[in-house]
Amino acid sequence: IAYSCNMEKKICVYAICKNELQFVQRWYDSVKEADYVCVLDTGSTDGTYEAFQKLGVIINQKKYKNFRFDTARNDSMKLIPDDTTICVCVDIDEYFEPGWSAILKQNWQADTGRVRYRYTWSFNPDGSEGVVFMADKIHRNKAYQWKYPVHEILSPIDNTPYTYVDLPTIQLNHKADPTKSRANYLPL
Repeated sequence: IAYSCNMEKKICVYAICKNELQFVQRWYDSVKEADYVCVLDTGSTDGTYEAFQKLGVIINQKKYKNFRFDTARNDSMKLIPDDTTICVCVDIDEYFEPGWSAILKQNWQADTGRVRYRYTWSFNPDGSEGVVFMADKIHRNKAYQWKYPVHEILSPIDNTPYTYVDLPTIQLNHKADPTKSRANYLPL
């Protein structure tokens, strides 16, 4: 996508989900700073799809016979509006600290391909941070695709030499449902 640095950069947050009703409002409240919010529901039966409809996000539902995370994430990217510059993949059990979108827009340059940000993957029982690292699921629109059935990664679509930008002032937190089984990951 070619654009002038003076043009408005539009952000789209996108996600996949299934039976995540308990996290819908927290997630939405943290991502609504974006210009667009898109969700691909992969077969919820707990009201998640309907909750996102009520919030007015761009939503679609697609059920998979043989689920793969990369296929679902690539399908979710099809919901992203064409005038989007910056794509932000945020799982439904994650949430941003306020102000992230302004930081992202201020620091995005014409040659930016990916952004690394501070990610708290776990919290200790006392509420302090556990595992923290720099994650990189923010990317240029139409320049990347997801690859691998589980623990998927972003892979460039072509050989364009985009740059990484490190923005440790953007904070994304992960607070998963500890009762939800991850047993389906191993066969993938």
